[in-house]
Amino acid sequence: MTSGTTPGLTRFNTSAESEAAAVLHEVCSSSAWGRAILVRRPYATAEALFLASDAAMAELTAEDLAEAMAGHPPIGRPKEGDPTSSREQSGMAGASERLKAELLDLNLAYQERFRHVFLICATGRTGEQMLDALRERIGNPPETEREIVRTELGSINRIRLTRLVEEEDSA
Repeated sequence: MTSGTTPGLTRFNTSAESEAAAVLHEVCSSSAWGRAILVRRPYATAEALFLASDAAMAELTAEDLAEAMAGHPPIGRPKEGDPTSSREQSGMAGASERLKAELLDLNLAYQERFRHVFLICATGRTGEQMLDALRERIGNPPETEREIVRTELGSINRIRLTRLVEEEDSA
């Protein structure tokens, strides 16, 4: 991962607060997380930004986590027209109809049990790996699952922040 100053990090550090807030909302839809990142600008390095993200994630309440999860589509159903969602769930691209159906059924059971989408850092994972994780996690106690979700969100945020700071040109 990038750890120094990059054009993307410089652009983020120097952008207007409203613009930076909008960019952060695309990374994570928790407003508490976004505010915590904004107030610490400017960041000397990408690593400093990542550490601030991790610290902000650790402080999120259950309500903040729910807000963050609401910004994520279910696994196997990326947001239409959203390249980030499609890229992150690319491991589902070649999934069989059987796998997709089983994933949908388990997703619905998970949502019924936990009252939120099954959240996993899908980047680099196959559909089978995501299904295996869902099978494993659906039996977790709610408190355990909430902390797993917090960790998964932190991983997703780091990946998205890395893309942000590595962008050469936003045009």
